[in-house]
Amino acid sequence: MDEQRVALESERTAREGGDAALRTDVNGLRTDLNALRNDLGTLRNEFGARITAMEDQVKFAMPVHFGFDDAAVRQQDQAALEKFAQVANAHYKGATITIEGFADPAGSQAYNLRLSRERANAVRDYLVSKGIDGAQLRTVGYGKTRLVRPNAQAGAEGAELNRRVTFVVETPAGAGSATVAAMTASH
Repeated sequence: MDEQRVALESERTAREGGDAALRTDVNGLRTDLNALRNDLGTLRNEFGARITAMEDQVKFAMPVHFGFDDAAVRQQDQAALEKFAQVANAHYKGATITIEGFADPAGSQAYNLRLSRERANAVRDYLVSKGIDGAQLRTVGYGKTRLVRPNAQAGAEGAELNRRVTFVVETPAGAGSATVAAMTASH
């Protein structure tokens, strides 16, 4: 009988310890999820980012644009990129981030592909300077495909919307559900 009491007491103590550890993990996840929700809200509200959750990916359409025939990161876009870097460092460690560059329809296909890659590379370099591990960043140029304003080019109204970058964050295994939960809860 004494052996059974000792065994039951030992099992109860182990179970209570496990329950306490689980509560700590759940509270930590809740805190992380709230922080992610707040940071995504800031990107939306302060910078006008459009954020879309997909299976194991999050797409960020940031308001980062470029001048005509230019691949330099503009000063007015630096605050949005800095906030994106903070969010990526805080919530997407280990994720692969693809920076997609685009151009307006002025110029040849080959020229626009090169220019859009240069834009993506310029943003990559800027994000690395803000602390993102360059090993997690990929760049791709799409040239004049996926136009936001199909006929807007050069100095035409809305052409800058075609000269942009977007980010696709491929979350590491297991992180996708938390990201999707944060996205749906913050809409």
